[in-house]
Amino acid sequence: MKVIAFNGSPIKEGNTHSLIQAFFNVLNPSGIETEEINIGLKPVNSCLSCYKCMHNQDKKCAQTKDKLNDYIARMEEADGIILASPVYFAQVSGQMKNFIDRAGFVCSVNGGLLKHKVGAALVAVRRAGALPAFHTMNDFFSYAQIHIVGSTYWNIGFGLMPDEINADAEGQQTIRNLARNMVWLLKSIDAAKIPLPETELGIWTNMVREDLMGN
Repeated sequence: MKVIAFNGSPIKEGNTHSLIQAFFNVLNPSGIETEEINIGLKPVNSCLSCYKCMHNQDKKCAQTKDKLNDYIARMEEADGIILASPVYFAQVSGQMKNFIDRAGFVCSVNGGLLKHKVGAALVAVRRAGALPAFHTMNDFFSYAQIHIVGSTYWNIGFGLMPDEINADAEGQQTIRNLARNMVWLLKSIDAAKIPLPETELGIWTNMVREDLMGN
């Protein structure tokens, strides 16, 4: 089994990276393969709302000047997915938001590429704004039918300078418990071998009804 973590920080070895490593330190001894990909160091373009991913049905975004399609393929291969971001103005980083907007839509309109995988969000914050960022990443999981793992608190670590987050004792405990819960869920799903449920598709209800617009 493999868990892949996407780091949305533009700082290569900052607090977001430290949270991911604390998480991996529990997974690796349990026999889970891990990989961290930093999406914050290179531009991730924003969604153009072109809907080509929906019409083409090729599991890809039509934009090809960044690595998003590689990221989507890597997520499809993985058993567990971690989204990790620092907090910028009470939200995820711009790179992480662009990643969510594009990958989320590609995966949802191509048959639910990530459904029934396991996911968790990690947030690195100096002071405030962590919960909006946390919920944004969990919205990605929820919409993709990814099973969200919980812990003993929200998955937040506090710190400003690199490695300061390691001094947040409760935050570190929360991450360790989160990782143990992910290991348990991954292995439980693998052991059960129950066929996946059917997913209904094809119904879109727009909030503006053309028959009431008087045209």
